[in-house]
Amino acid sequence: MAYKIIASQCTVCGACEYECPNAAISLKNDIYVINPAQCTQCEGHFDAPQCAVVCPVPDTCVPA
Repeated sequence: MAYKIIASQCTVCGACEYECPNAAISLKNDIYVINPAQCTQCEGHFDAPQCAVVCPVPDTCVPA
């Protein structure tokens, strides 16, 4: 299952985009979104999804 970004909570800081090992996060219409086809929840790269780890707003990057 991919992760998603709760748009109403996103501060558009950009931290998640640079941490994603699959380049699944991009800026669309002034908000960051995760492409579910590219998101692997960082399996094979990290122990936890890095978008959720680096996000300054708790529970903004969550399982879809």
